[in-house]
Amino acid sequence: MIHHRANARPSVTPSADYFTGDVLMDPIIEAPAPARVKAIRVTFAPGARTAWHTHPLGQTLHVLSGVGRFQTEGEAMVEILPGDTIWIPPGEKHWHGAAPDTGMVHLAMQEAENGVTATWMEKVTDAQYGG
Repeated sequence: MIHHRANARPSVTPSADYFTGDVLMDPIIEAPAPARVKAIRVTFAPGARTAWHTHPLGQTLHVLSGVGRFQTEGEAMVEILPGDTIWIPPGEKHWHGAAPDTGMVHLAMQEAENGVTATWMEKVTDAQYGG
């Protein structure tokens, strides 16, 4: 068993190469092999968002609070709200983040393939974000 106390692991600021705006990540679990699951709570300030990316084994997002945006490449952007859950299939290029005037918090759950949970690509432009 591994027991992580709530106050034992600090929030992390992710790389600016992969995010736009103010974002904090709080680790939930990165299970040891042979398990592959990784889960994090991600807090996006208003206007903050990920870069375009994919996941080798897919990703599940569950919105905890606020108002967010989600978009799969080639599709319309959608608003996401507390209680919404999104499944992103393996290899699907997408981005997600907060609305322009409202922050958003979600759980991001994915599995690693050969230690990789995401492939990061170009940043989402202001025009793409404005949708």
